[in-house]
Amino acid sequence: MAVEAFARASFASDPGRSRGRLHPEPLSGTRSAFRRDCDRIIHATAFRRLAHKTQVFVFHEGDHFRTRLTHTLEVTQIARSLARALGLDEDLAEGCALGHDLGHPPFGHAGERALDQCLAAFGGFDHNAQTLRVVTALERRYPDFDGLNLTWETLEGLVKHNGPLTDRVGTPAGKYAEHGLPRAIAEFSRGCDLELWSHPGAEAQVGAIADDIAYDAHDIDDGLRAELFRLDDLGGLAVVGDILNETDRDHPGLEPGRRAHEIIRRLITRMIEDVVAQSRRDLAEFDPASADSIRHAGRPLVRFSPAIAEADRAIKGFLRPRMYRHPRIKRIMDEAEGVIRNLFAHYNERPGDMPAEWLTGLDLAADEARARRIADFIAGMTDRYAMVEHARLFGSTPELR
Repeated sequence: MAVEAFARASFASDPGRSRGRLHPEPLSGTRSAFRRDCDRIIHATAFRRLAHKTQVFVFHEGDHFRTRLTHTLEVTQIARSLARALGLDEDLAEGCALGHDLGHPPFGHAGERALDQCLAAFGGFDHNAQTLRVVTALERRYPDFDGLNLTWETLEGLVKHNGPLTDRVGTPAGKYAEHGLPRAIAEFSRGCDLELWSHPGAEAQVGAIADDIAYDAHDIDDGLRAELFRLDDLGGLAVVGDILNETDRDHPGLEPGRRAHEIIRRLITRMIEDVVAQSRRDLAEFDPASADSIRHAGRPLVRFSPAIAEADRAIKGFLRPRMYRHPRIKRIMDEAEGVIRNLFAHYNERPGDMPAEWLTGLDLAADEARARRIADFIAGMTDRYAMVEHARLFGSTPELR
């Protein structure tokens, strides 16, 4: 299948008609509003820190494993490819991809679980909500405002990365149905309505499905590199098994490294082409006239076909016990959770051990404000800085190996 580019679609987001920024700024003479968002994210401190944050393997396990930064760059490349093929705004798709993981704490989902437990009395911790805090408050680079002052469309894409957060009347839905909306999102939305009940625009939907494609491909690659499973173990999976057979037919006797790369390359291509074909069918049937038509469609219009959606679930089901819950990985992540909990407990008891700038304006007697400030500080740490801080404050620190 040839993936030729569409002309700009009627339902693409138009940077010239953006809903704007929270703090009005003069337009750029050389960049669109969405291009400026991308550039601001790339130059953000939080973006640079992704280079030393865990994806699955901690920083010292090997130079070739993915980090949050390399994962983000892979998501961004796939998002741009999809946006180009669907006639969408590539800069907005890129911005949604570049920023989607800025709120992740050190040690990946283990760090998030630990902070969620530490903040249980104050609404918990959610990395999407933390991403919003990073881009609206915690980045302090500009003289006239905190945060990056991103456009409404980019903020919407970051917050609604996984779809609507509430129903039409504002009742929390999906993963938030039981415990409610994260406070950062609820509070921000009171002053800037992100329409949490609707799906995001098509560019944000592209960023979200690019995340799935990148996860499937690079986690297979990293799992093979770590020798947690063998390539032929994937042979029973729909689509992946077919790609294995096709590769072996086309390149018999290929050396293991090239064989793995070719299979992963073909998997990415197969999934991208599937999203393009399925989304073109859905979009032609729905015939949206505008970006808002996409938001109000009631379902995602950028998606896998049923067959590839099932393959995506099968890949994740394969990786879960063999990689994410592998005894070796689980032991390291359990220890990493302990590092985060120890740091939080120490700073909660002795907040003065945080850098002075993190104490500015903080009422130490206000339990929730103190806990949130500590969580912001820890969430911004890289893996290695968290380990250095733990070693400084405690007599014994796990090696996470």
